[in-house]
Amino acid sequence: MITRKLAAAVTMIGIAVLAGMGAGQAALTGPDLKSWDTDHDGTMDLTEAKKAAQAQFDALDTDHDGKIDQNESVSVGGSASFIKADSDKDGTVDKNEYMKLVEAKFNAADSDHDGTVSESELNSPAGRSLARLLK
Repeated sequence: MITRKLAAAVTMIGIAVLAGMGAGQAALTGPDLKSWDTDHDGTMDLTEAKKAAQAQFDALDTDHDGKIDQNESVSVGGSASFIKADSDKDGTVDKNEYMKLVEAKFNAADSDHDGTVSESELNSPAGRSLARLLK
């Protein structure tokens, strides 16, 4: 009986770790980095990040007016990021503003300043912030 309970507990812990990896701390490897790494070098450069960001922007712009408003901004990184990205303070984020935000987040995630974001950098707080803009 104790053995079954112990095995069940270990299984549940394993499932919890795989499912959550801590509150919101899931590793961004596999499909995320691989789908953004179009040259298959194991990292993401700014061009690749902007390509992914363009696709994400288009998906967020549900009314296809070339701008993301507060209602469409679910993954822009929270209201503070949205406000910061809205450089002309018109209450919307256009594609240029979005790309500037992506570039700033990319540069913050590129902690070794080599022009790429590696798997470990993508899993840092700054990298996860960048990833939220790309998916």
